[in-house]
Amino acid sequence: MKPIRIALTKGRLENDSVEMFEKLGYDCTAVHEKGRRLILPVVGTNLEIVLAKAADVVTYVENGVCDIGVVGRDTIMEKGGTFYEVADLGFGKCRFALAVPKGVDFYEGYHTRCIASKYVNVAHAYFEKKNMDVKIVKIEGSVELAPILGLSDAIVDIVETGTTLKENGLVIAEYISDISARLIVNIASLKLRKAEIEPFITRIEDYLKERADA
Repeated sequence: MKPIRIALTKGRLENDSVEMFEKLGYDCTAVHEKGRRLILPVVGTNLEIVLAKAADVVTYVENGVCDIGVVGRDTIMEKGGTFYEVADLGFGKCRFALAVPKGVDFYEGYHTRCIASKYVNVAHAYFEKKNMDVKIVKIEGSVELAPILGLSDAIVDIVETGTTLKENGLVIAEYISDISARLIVNIASLKLRKAEIEPFITRIEDYLKERADA
């Protein structure tokens, strides 16, 4: 029988996901001993774990080569896609924020502001809601550099503790959205393999409810 494939975002979300699966009773020994392997069995089940970058988790689930995925809400907001978002897993918590150089009033004056971000679609959507005309520059590395170097007036980025912003002379002007890890499912998979996938989802939902009630 073809395995149910679960795509996990490599790194911290992978670790948090595996911890959750193990609390649910799944044997994730193969993940701990993965070496360079990217497709790993969950011992004693028909489940396979696929390790991928965040944006690829969405792509694999949307296209049906993976049935289930764990990915941050930030990637979903930026990339979009057609799939079911079935649960907020409650880990990987952070926030999207608009940050500016300390002492700067972002809304003062009438010039077109320049925003630097890795998340250009999130930034576009945010300023569209405000009916503000802005120029958005995509930055792949440390986005905090952009205002320091005079490239941008502000940045839109993920903020966890705010320490990096503070150390680079930036402050949060506004919070945009809360972020956490989400469980996503391929639409066709949920219909065609409902009997296999639904119990797995229910197990996770029950675990999340128990944790919330504790």
